[in-house]
Amino acid sequence: MIDSPFRSGTGPASGADTHTLFAKTMEYVAGTAGLFTLAAYLGRHLSSGWAFAGFIAAFACLIAMHFTVRRSASASVSLLFAVGALLGLAMSPTLVYYASVSPHALWQAGGATALFVAGCGCVGFATRRDLSGVGRASFWALIVLILFGIVMIFVNIPGGSLAYSIIGLVVFAGLTIFDFQRIRRSTDLESAPLIAASIFLDSLNVFLFFLRLFSRNNG
Repeated sequence: MIDSPFRSGTGPASGADTHTLFAKTMEYVAGTAGLFTLAAYLGRHLSSGWAFAGFIAAFACLIAMHFTVRRSASASVSLLFAVGALLGLAMSPTLVYYASVSPHALWQAGGATALFVAGCGCVGFATRRDLSGVGRASFWALIVLILFGIVMIFVNIPGGSLAYSIIGLVVFAGLTIFDFQRIRRSTDLESAPLIAASIFLDSLNVFLFFLRLFSRNNG
């Protein structure tokens, strides 16, 4: 599970700025998702060692975006696209595994993710009330979820995997709603790559949680 380290509240934006930022952010999300898909396909024969290296490199790119966003928009976008490609390579062995043992789960998880993110996005973008509290609560809930996941590695908890996936979806529902409201409330077009990174990572994590659930059902 990878989450964006860049989440913060912003002030209200004008309608023109909001629509421009929304279009730019969604353009970046689509480009990142496309590169993720391409890299996942190209890296389908990679070993787990290369996959781990991809995760590390992707995280490094996310950190670097924090320093480039105010200095170079093109560098930030390039780093964002690199994150998508590197995570695609890193996730490729996992996707290949699910494709071999439960191929229908991949399609089901993809469709459910699209509906989930679209629904949460509409809620976040349409809500006028400040949801920064939801973002903070979801972030701390994510920390607890990560700790719970670590515990499950060493302790066999009956129903733990199911609970982990369901709670994860609830947590990322809050984060997705908050991230889409950031588009509505932001006046800074330079923030588009960072918001796009957050939304892409929200979507990726939601996909992985659905994948666990659907592969469990199909199994």
